[in-house]
Amino acid sequence: MTLVAGVDSSTQNCKVVIRDADSGAPVRSGRAGHPPGTEVDPVRWWEAMRAAIARAGGLDGVAAISVAGQQHGLIALDSAGHVVRPALMWNDTRSAGAAGDLVREVGAEVYAKRTGTVPVASFTAAKLRWLRDHEPGNAAKVAAVALPHDWLTWRLRGFGPAGAGPLGPELGELVTDRSDASGTAYWSPFTGAYDEELLELALGHPAVLPRVLGPAERAGTVAGTPIAVGPGAGDNAAAALGLDAARGDVVVSIGTSGTVFAVTGHPTRDETGTVAGFADATGQFLPLIATLNAARVLDAVAGLLDVTHEELGLLALDAPPGAGGVVLQPYFEGERTPNLPDATATLFGLTLASATRPALARAAFEGMLCGLADGLDAIRGQGVEADRVLLIGGAAQNAAVQRIAAQTFEPPVVVPRPGEYVADGAAAQAAWVLAEARPRWPLSVAAEPPPDHRPVIRHQYARYAAL
Repeated sequence: MTLVAGVDSSTQNCKVVIRDADSGAPVRSGRAGHPPGTEVDPVRWWEAMRAAIARAGGLDGVAAISVAGQQHGLIALDSAGHVVRPALMWNDTRSAGAAGDLVREVGAEVYAKRTGTVPVASFTAAKLRWLRDHEPGNAAKVAAVALPHDWLTWRLRGFGPAGAGPLGPELGELVTDRSDASGTAYWSPFTGAYDEELLELALGHPAVLPRVLGPAERAGTVAGTPIAVGPGAGDNAAAALGLDAARGDVVVSIGTSGTVFAVTGHPTRDETGTVAGFADATGQFLPLIATLNAARVLDAVAGLLDVTHEELGLLALDAPPGAGGVVLQPYFEGERTPNLPDATATLFGLTLASATRPALARAAFEGMLCGLADGLDAIRGQGVEADRVLLIGGAAQNAAVQRIAAQTFEPPVVVPRPGEYVADGAAAQAAWVLAEARPRWPLSVAAEPPPDHRPVIRHQYARYAAL
């Protein structure tokens, strides 16, 4: 049996899965936690990855490994390979003003044309501009810029500052992949190259950037071993690979926040910034939207009604599609899609007849799903096919979510079994590196709710969108 390992270095923890390269069957796994906060010393991520690997039984018998990680995070390195300051993570919003400055200086349409994206606070370019404006001394020290998975791959191969890695601070050995590079706002999915002018506009001077590897190109080997190291990927692209998503598949992920992304054969550009024109981990493209309000909508309404999530679902299914006219616009903490950072949630359509617990419960599910369905419409507006919806994330296992999703989305809905899809995708990439052919591991399905599209749900929600 040939074994491969996949790493998911996410916001909250690091997961490692080890699988059979031929069948994809899981063999063992491990995890370790990350410290809280929106800025973290990357060394803590390195320590967590090593701990998670150890808890997965180590790399004995493993032939290849790939690292997937949270996108956009800024790791700034000096000329000796030292981290200049704690990494700014994707969810650090202090760079919102810097993103706005970049867009004003370049223009949203020009940014979309050059990089497929319009910078927001999460993107690396915005964080570099924040560093330049607020910590000029640190910005001046920056000799190289890496993303979380780039830096972890570099350390895994044995590089690092003096005394931390046997191969030393070779900044030219930093590598990345096209999916993660596409989240920086200074790499172009149209040309496959960095836009050095946009980098310098953000940072103020040139810097070493990781070499962008192809989907199955080897980055090297794990330090002191013959274990091959794959290029790695951004987390959403790795999840798409772990789900074996192909053209026509749209992935809807319902976690604390929500994401909608699809595999397509052409790059996209949206000057409104609604759709981020990312690349994927297979050589294709991955247009994506994100919503801030997903499973937390259900948390809020379940708390209001003093019920569990399961009880909330049962209540919701007691109300008809459309919730008797009750509509929840679920912008509890502002929203990213649409871009309304100062918005709050609003409940519409209450009457004496509709002011019931089931109607409110149903409105919570419908409001959350309509926000995601609006995102799907935006992606389809970029010429992307949508033949089926793959519904993942913790909330996807709720029976009411499944049934109401089948009524909200036009394409049929498929719910895969819960899994570590980001780490699985990294493992699949490692198998691809070994075999030089993309593995086609079977996708285990938990549910396929019967298609039951009810236009009233979206029509009602749209009535209040302009408000």
